[in-house]
Amino acid sequence: MVARVPRANSHELSRAPLQSTRLPLQQKARGVRPSSRTIDCTPGLRHHSRVDAELLCPACRIPLTELRTGNGVIWRCEKCDGRAVGLHLLRRTFTPESINPLWLHAIHHEGRSARPCPSCGNAMFEVALDSSSGIKVEVCRICEFVWFDAGETQTLQARPLPKPKPQVVLPQEAREAIALAKVQQLAEQARGSDFDSAPPDEWWKSIAAFFGMPVEFDAPAKKRRPVVTWFLAGLIVTASVHAFFHLHEAVQLFGLIPAQAFRLHGLTFITSFFLHAGIIHLVGNMYFLLVFGDDVENFLGPLRYIALIALAAFVGDLLHIASAPASTIPCIGASGGIAGLITFYALAFPQAKIGFLWRYFYYFRWIRLPAWFVFVLWILFQIIGAYEQKIGISSVSSFAHLGGAAVGVIAWFLTRKSASSAQA
Repeated sequence: MVARVPRANSHELSRAPLQSTRLPLQQKARGVRPSSRTIDCTPGLRHHSRVDAELLCPACRIPLTELRTGNGVIWRCEKCDGRAVGLHLLRRTFTPESINPLWLHAIHHEGRSARPCPSCGNAMFEVALDSSSGIKVEVCRICEFVWFDAGETQTLQARPLPKPKPQVVLPQEAREAIALAKVQQLAEQARGSDFDSAPPDEWWKSIAAFFGMPVEFDAPAKKRRPVVTWFLAGLIVTASVHAFFHLHEAVQLFGLIPAQAFRLHGLTFITSFFLHAGIIHLVGNMYFLLVFGDDVENFLGPLRYIALIALAAFVGDLLHIASAPASTIPCIGASGGIAGLITFYALAFPQAKIGFLWRYFYYFRWIRLPAWFVFVLWILFQIIGAYEQKIGISSVSSFAHLGGAAVGVIAWFLTRKSASSAQA
């Protein structure tokens, strides 16, 4: 049985004791071993033979009270305030210059005291504590106990506390960046591997991915609302839905025909952008515009964003015309302009994660790929599509997509300094 007691400070050997416990003599009769016999903090305890006896004050002959410090255990007399301290504890608490001479005097048998050791009962040696104070203490060479009368430990020099390491205070911005990086790291760990990722947080992204659409994970932070993107999407949807009621006539009148490229004074370069061949064509283009356009608009600002889409759509139309200048088949859709903003997105945010839901019967798995890698795959598919378009087996204008992508690349090079600052 070990009595639990509060800890005292490691340098309070000579001060008034903190709360302490003391096992009464009656416990010995009940077969309870005193706690002072169960603490292995004093090496000398293993040498004496009175294992079941209490430690007694050499002066008052009353049981000592156990005190615990940060370095070990000491025993104190509540009557005379004397202290019994193990040599090992003294060496950990005070400097070697204070303790080593004391022990050297003891092993040279300097003097003898009439007072017995608190532990083994044998007479202790009386030795000088130091050469200047004239104070003498009793030492038991068998138990390695040192007895201090009240106030005698005050002349010992305590070990200096280790100097605290200087702390480097980082600026507020640096601390915030570190905290944000840790949060992002924890979020990435929670999401799992890129090839077996957790689903996105937004429920609608799971629905879009179920129908084969790519979804954006951890979208870049935005400083403004994508008002231009919303307004442009609203115009396209309004014009396309209105044209669905007379789609054939609308396409023949307002579609871009390569053989008649400048009919209506070139107005079809604009009107063809707002028309779509059906619901699937319209929903697909609007999905890419809304998902990726808001990030590009936030990056470029409204005016440069509109210029990017307009130039990408125009160059895409020119490349479509150049691929088949004699064609009389109308071309409609906003794909050329959207291809430009998708290209710019991939170059401005190359490490953004694009997720896909891979399905095999009833088995589903989320896969995340960096935007730059998805863009490379997309370009390869467009090159293949352009070949199919050239030989007449495709109704999709991949040349318009490639023309828009070329404008996106040029826009990126013109604004790459701003892009680097945004990524930093």
